[in-house]
Amino acid sequence: MDRDEARTHIAEIRAAGGKTTIDELDEIWAALATVRPSEMLGDWAGSEFVTGHRFEGQLAKARWHGKSFTSLTDVAPIVCRDDDGNLFANTSLAKGGASLWTVEFRGEATATMVYDGQPVLDHFKRIDDRTLLGVMNGKGVRDNGRYYYFLLERSS
Repeated sequence: MDRDEARTHIAEIRAAGGKTTIDELDEIWAALATVRPSEMLGDWAGSEFVTGHRFEGQLAKARWHGKSFTSLTDVAPIVCRDDDGNLFANTSLAKGGASLWTVEFRGEATATMVYDGQPVLDHFKRIDDRTLLGVMNGKGVRDNGRYYYFLLERSS
């Protein structure tokens, strides 16, 4: 699969309501371009895939909206909506903040969000100029060896 095929496949998955397999996402991940941490600054809206991973639906229960990258060292890894619809950094769920680094994952150096308070890393690759594929990695994250994937779309 090349990058264009990966982008097309992601669009098809999204049009079908996000239902896919982790194996398909692994293949798409391998075809996408890496990202530099500085390219991620700003606010991003998040969404998840329907893969059967045990984390699926957990962020939705917290009313997860996305992530906010103010600087390389000032990241709100879990931004949620309160009862009035206002956005807030859910530092309790995230166990603090995070920072952005370049970290090698699967043999490629790419932008990675490192949580301050827990052994979790979110690696990112570019789908297009406004959309990133994220994969969560770390202790206790994998589900029978399978990673948890999600999407980020740059907020306007």
